[in-house]
Amino acid sequence: MSELIKEKLDQCEQRMRKVIDRLTAEFSTIRAGRANPAVLDKIVVDYYGSPTPIPQVATVAVPEARMLTITPWEPSMIREINKAILTSDLGITPTDDGKSIRLVFPQLTEDRRKELCKTIKKYGDEAKVGVRNERRDVLEKFKTMKKNGEITEDDQKNVEKKVQTLTDRYTEEIDKAVAAKEKEIMSL
Repeated sequence: MSELIKEKLDQCEQRMRKVIDRLTAEFSTIRAGRANPAVLDKIVVDYYGSPTPIPQVATVAVPEARMLTITPWEPSMIREINKAILTSDLGITPTDDGKSIRLVFPQLTEDRRKELCKTIKKYGDEAKVGVRNERRDVLEKFKTMKKNGEITEDDQKNVEKKVQTLTDRYTEEIDKAVAAKEKEIMSL
């Protein structure tokens, strides 16, 4: 197998790995009954005219298993952070004492757990689409290389098998991650 083919396959695998990494990051923002500061990563506040994630304008701590405290670096940001949390899909009403904000995470209801499982499946499906898109892109590159005479037909067939093996492996990894996260959500 030529260096060029190996390089393209390695790039394809790296991009598929990034899809899995993004999925893992998405899963970390889904709360599972325990307070996790990562749930605030997607919530942005207006900080001097630019949208900024909460962890970049405040200290976030986990004093108890189901509580987060947010202490803004500037007291004037409390109102902005409260507003951002209320308008987000977090589903928690913040309470503040003028210096910090507390978020108490209630136990998840059965309906909320099922809703979270649907979200998890949606993220998993999006990740699978991402992996399949990588497969399509790399196969197109190899078809072009075959047309240009850079690789042989046998090389192309071998590459297609290897790319399909990669795709299957990463799709299976996505399925396992989705199943594990669903089990975590449903077993609280």
